[in-house]
Amino acid sequence: MALKLSFLGGAGTVTGSRYLLESGDRRILIDCGLFQGLKQLRLRNWAPFPADPRRISAVILTHAHLDHSGYLPALVRDGFAGKILCSDATKDFCDLLLPDSAHLLEQDAEYANRRGFSKHKPALPLYTTEDAERALTHLTPVSFGTWHELPSGARIRFSRAGHILGAASVACEWGGRRIVFSGDLGRYNDPMMVDPSPIEEADYLVVESTYGNRHHAAEDAQRELGDIIERTVGRGGTIIIPAFAVGRAQTLLYHLERLKAAGRLANVPIFLNSPMAVDASEILCRHVEDQKLSAAECRAACGIATYVRSVEASKALNENPIPKVIISASGMATGGRVLHHLKRYAPDPRNSIVFAGFQAAGTRGAAMVAGAETIKIHGGYIPVRAEVRNLSMLSAHADADEILKWLGNFRRPPRKTFITHGEASASDALRLRIQDEIGWSCTVPEHLEQAELP
Repeated sequence: MALKLSFLGGAGTVTGSRYLLESGDRRILIDCGLFQGLKQLRLRNWAPFPADPRRISAVILTHAHLDHSGYLPALVRDGFAGKILCSDATKDFCDLLLPDSAHLLEQDAEYANRRGFSKHKPALPLYTTEDAERALTHLTPVSFGTWHELPSGARIRFSRAGHILGAASVACEWGGRRIVFSGDLGRYNDPMMVDPSPIEEADYLVVESTYGNRHHAAEDAQRELGDIIERTVGRGGTIIIPAFAVGRAQTLLYHLERLKAAGRLANVPIFLNSPMAVDASEILCRHVEDQKLSAAECRAACGIATYVRSVEASKALNENPIPKVIISASGMATGGRVLHHLKRYAPDPRNSIVFAGFQAAGTRGAAMVAGAETIKIHGGYIPVRAEVRNLSMLSAHADADEILKWLGNFRRPPRKTFITHGEASASDALRLRIQDEIGWSCTVPEHLEQAELP
């Protein structure tokens, strides 16, 4: 039986993960993410989907982050009618992320129309809240460690990937071949998330390479975070931390709670300004089976911040002169409430902007970490005079050595390893290491490339 793998996204970039498996007229899609970052990538979101959504029988979702799930509302709107298989925690997070993504898209379109800075008349959202709600009805939770049969004749099994709550690596058996998709691999010895589960067999492997050419700093993230906050507060400034509402925000709350428990940051108020991150923190406490923290430790971490839900309370933070920590989405400063905080606090050298992990090319986060003196927000240019730091050791992604450690669990080399979900330099660096250090046959596919799986 002929089997074909197409790289519809996540090739040459860390966003838009979409992998299509085909056998005859049967099709399975692994992940269905949004493209983010550079404009030429974001424009792909508006192009017709490279495969007819009506002919896809199932979607397998590795985890909830929008670069893996964020295109689902458009896929369902355009005709996909099958099940979207995911873990329990991934479903809970998607229940938050997808409507919120739609709301932000609608809000941005409305704001652009009202302020007149869009080239489109009128500006329209990529998809609507109604589209997102329809997509949620297709989510079907499945358990880890058990084989699940699909209508196409394939079967799939989830293994824990670490990274964020509910994240999975996926093994797919179809036509006598086993194809493994790593998903986003987490860190080993993370204080909150479980280690990535070992996988021992694959005929073909698709592995991520976000940090394929880097090593996480050895410095203690908690101590570094405390030092930055104390230094900033000492000069009368406020700390803005752009953070993904799902995963990174909860990690930051954990570290801040531990710092306070150690007697640091005693009088520094902490605000979590993201309704979705607030809800995601509550989900964290419902899924203790997916993590290392106990229920009591989850409650302590999630109770350390003042939760900000309303727009009025969000605006009030910008008027509040006291030194404070504000955690707000999004993690790469591509949208959301954090943009309004950046407009207010970035021009003042007393303040600090602290990023917590990978910043994709073309994002405001990447620009600021690289030293940009101005950033464009809502059609205007904002000077960046605040101290800017990136605590890359807070990343939820495995670094190059950790990816090689995970690969070391395989009892025999896959016939072919496809290196994806990384910028070109990172993917190629990982390709060379895999070839030179463990002698596997591997390749870095290009966008829309197709591979036959004999």
